[in-house]
Amino acid sequence: MQQQQYYDSRVIPVDHKDIIHDVAYDFYGRRMATCSSDQSVKVWDFKKGEWHCTANWKTHSGSVWRVDWAHPEFGQLLVTCSFDRTAAVWEEQISGAKASESEHSNWTKKASLVDSRTSVTDVKFAPKHLGLMLATCSSDGTVRIYEAPDVMNLSQWSLMHEIVCKACCSCISWNPSRIHHPMIAVGSDDTSMSTLAKVLVYEYNDTSRKWNKIEVLHTVSDPVHGIAFAPNLGRKYHQLAVASKDLRIFKLDPLGSEPNGQTKLDVRQPAQFDQLLDDEHASQVWRVQWNVTGTTLASSGNDGCVRLWKANYLDNWKCIAVLKGDGVLDPSDPTHKKQPQWVQEIRHF
Repeated sequence: MQQQQYYDSRVIPVDHKDIIHDVAYDFYGRRMATCSSDQSVKVWDFKKGEWHCTANWKTHSGSVWRVDWAHPEFGQLLVTCSFDRTAAVWEEQISGAKASESEHSNWTKKASLVDSRTSVTDVKFAPKHLGLMLATCSSDGTVRIYEAPDVMNLSQWSLMHEIVCKACCSCISWNPSRIHHPMIAVGSDDTSMSTLAKVLVYEYNDTSRKWNKIEVLHTVSDPVHGIAFAPNLGRKYHQLAVASKDLRIFKLDPLGSEPNGQTKLDVRQPAQFDQLLDDEHASQVWRVQWNVTGTTLASSGNDGCVRLWKANYLDNWKCIAVLKGDGVLDPSDPTHKKQPQWVQEIRHF
């Protein structure tokens, strides 16, 4: 009996005038933001089974590299970062009882973060339990942590910490765990031979009130394009995905605190997928993203495919689906005929 396909794909004519660098979904997956080298950001709402562009505006004077949504508890907030050396916080303005029925929304710049002297390459809001905070990283090798002291006054953002990484930073990821100290992973795309370590892990120490480097992943020596902590959901260890020349998954297991208060980690690499295998990306891997339970990983690469990865009970990671750039399952993928129904239902990540 032939298996029914539940995977649904659709093409969205975004009409950006240049390359799209990032796509971000909001907390509920019903809104989407795109940013581009045309210096603009577009916001999309999913209504009546279709994606509709409800906002389009120029955000920076240079290419916009990344965009991210805040948790809806803080309102409808976006943050963007750009080649123009700034990051900007945007808020959706709602006026009148019929605002929700409008086909278009208005977004206002609430703050511009101008501390970087070079291109701001990534920006991420912190997990909700840490409050309204965000982190930026720049090509000058500095990670900056900002906090809004008053969530009702979004024009005021305080620079709380500066972390000097001594390497060009390309991407960052907050650890979403509630039961561990705040943690940030930083990826570098520095190509100089003097910078061998490309992934650094920092943890916030409550006693010293500083961010300390607690781990360096020395096995990653190629430029890193994307990095993502998995949602914790009660695990005692952390999972970190790294997109580089290949795809790697690391397990960071806390072993307790050292005398200086820093957490000691046992680092293992349960999975590495390089370009030489048939079911891997035959190119650079650019983005990685986990599902809400941290059990399935999606990766995208220059080969025009999105691949889904999942581990079995022995912690062996395997590719469970290959989605081509046109949105259909790759018929040449050897795993295609073995997909369980729940895999076919995965659409947005």
